[in-house]
Amino acid sequence: MPDANSLYGPLDPAPDAGWTDAQPRMGFFTDTSVCIGCKACEVACKEWNDVPGSGLDLLGMSYDNTGALTANSWRHVAFVEQPRPAAPAADEPGSSAAGPQFLGMPGAQPPGRGTGAQTRSDFRWLMMSDVCKHCTHAACLDVCPTGSLFRTEFGTVVVQEDICNGCGYCIPACPYGVIDQRKDDGRAWKCTLCYDRLGAGLTPACAQACPTESIQYGPLDELRERAAQRVATLHERGVPQARLYGHDPTDGVGGDGAFFLLLDEPEVYGLPPDPVVTTRDLPRMWKRAGLAALAMAAAAVAAFVGGSS
Repeated sequence: MPDANSLYGPLDPAPDAGWTDAQPRMGFFTDTSVCIGCKACEVACKEWNDVPGSGLDLLGMSYDNTGALTANSWRHVAFVEQPRPAAPAADEPGSSAAGPQFLGMPGAQPPGRGTGAQTRSDFRWLMMSDVCKHCTHAACLDVCPTGSLFRTEFGTVVVQEDICNGCGYCIPACPYGVIDQRKDDGRAWKCTLCYDRLGAGLTPACAQACPTESIQYGPLDELRERAAQRVATLHERGVPQARLYGHDPTDGVGGDGAFFLLLDEPEVYGLPPDPVVTTRDLPRMWKRAGLAALAMAAAAVAAFVGGSS
């Protein structure tokens, strides 16, 4: 199966979109290993972009009250609870000075309950601030009939709400399920990577507000180098599960402008394991349609000429 790059060409999306004064490609690197789930990014995004409230629905999913990226949640902090066997305490038989075998928090025990290793349960929270991936090869751009979606000079993808007609074609086209329609007006909305702030040389609101620097903003090439170093550091510290997601420019979407360091499989975080640009077959389809049209036209001409002779 050919990758997206072989079908769509250059890896630098801004010049490919016609920008003669394209800026260095900017993006996000989200290091989930230091995310504390504070949701400062969600609040900052809403405040700066005037995004409507998402409500305070009790979803029964830990502290996650938004559930997913939506038209009214351009940043979504996911809380994934994973039960783990409890590590023995330091003074218990079989304990090791090395400490816990995983990153996490011990489960609280009600008063009077046993606290031994056999009756104590531990778990860890995997927290991740999800966002639009600003794909190198963005299917939403391919299917938008009005030009509402466009590629910026920074390589990001933005929706112009004053041009969007609410057709919704971009929603099934996104391999990540990011774009959503707002119920009261039907138009599509998503993260703009704070395009207005980028033009003024400012950091996007979510990254500016992140207290642990879990969300890092900058030139994409620099972020990829920084992310590779971070993964190597975590491996050295005994966290072999650390991996990067969306950083590979040879993957099915040509690499993402917003990529992540994960501590488990992508599916655990609700991410597709092998995303592919949904419009990858369009060039071949148009080519075949053109050839079919030419063949039909030639057949019609031949039939006309043969019938008149």
